[in-house]
Amino acid sequence: MRMLRKLAGLVLAASLGFSFIPAADAAPKKDFKICWSIYVGWMPWGYLSDSGIMKKWADKYGIDVEITRINDYVESINQYTAGSFDGCSMTNMDALSIPAGGGVDTTALIIGDFSNGNDAVILKDKTGLAHIAGQKVNLVELSVSHYLLARALETVNLAEKDITVVNTSDADMVAAYGTGDVTSVVTWNPLVSEIVAMPGAHKVFDSSQIPGEIIDMMVVNTETLKDNPVLGKALVGAWYEAMDLMTSETPEGQAAKEEMAKASGTDLAGFDAQLASTAMFFEAAKAVEFTKGAELPKTMDIVRNFLFEHGILGTNATSVDVVGMSFPGGSTLGDVNNIKLRFDPTYMAEAAAGTL
Repeated sequence: MRMLRKLAGLVLAASLGFSFIPAADAAPKKDFKICWSIYVGWMPWGYLSDSGIMKKWADKYGIDVEITRINDYVESINQYTAGSFDGCSMTNMDALSIPAGGGVDTTALIIGDFSNGNDAVILKDKTGLAHIAGQKVNLVELSVSHYLLARALETVNLAEKDITVVNTSDADMVAAYGTGDVTSVVTWNPLVSEIVAMPGAHKVFDSSQIPGEIIDMMVVNTETLKDNPVLGKALVGAWYEAMDLMTSETPEGQAAKEEMAKASGTDLAGFDAQLASTAMFFEAAKAVEFTKGAELPKTMDIVRNFLFEHGILGTNATSVDVVGMSFPGGSTLGDVNNIKLRFDPTYMAEAAAGTL
């Protein structure tokens, strides 16, 4: 299932003073640690480890890369932020709020996909989004679901003041929808698929209507990457070998996807259904094009304003500009003297050119 891709851990992260915790070791080294959590777009990381693909690429560059699955998504980000891992899978929103907001200079090494229908607003016995006005809306507060709701409300001239958010664990979401008191939920797959199959459920808005805004990435510590470019080469090389395998339409590719499906708690049909609502960048060139595109800075401007308005953009942020971001071509958002999140397609471009 899709794990808790939420921001609630930021409050804890801020209270622990992550801005004062040193980043992962930046000196040249041979051993690296990467973490990931369960979500359709991140399942290749487990397969890379189990299949030996990661070891093959690590051996090519004379390093060792240990890939660890963390069952709690927010905990994985917190551990990366604290320096326990050199890289971690996370969304663009969480990368900005937790590590970058906590003072850890972070680079988006691989843009893997964006949600293209995996996240949805679902109403009970109502078929139009505008009917959400006045309702209690069950969702994981301060999550990508909360962000999706805010974006959805804008399309029907509503605001959060027009609804009441009810913080609900993803583990409880399906059961909650089945009760008479719950009339509106916002969640993600595979929970979306389960709920829309229930009586009276109508999907009235989903992430395909804000394409490219909920982005799934592999990020790494910027200083570690700078001093150890072989880490970037090995991770990116292994990743795109897995992407080629998944799209190969060979028995080996089928078996790889079956392994990923099993590890995520579903079967191949279920995994393929989730992939269908995930805009995967199977080709490195497509990921590079997306990263260099004019829409990414616009998206991150929307994201940072959402975070700031909800009080979760870094520790005691007094301005939306407090955390700086950099993009290909030299453009920036926020404080140029405090760049903490970098979208850098360098290594993906090497994969696209076949020079890794």
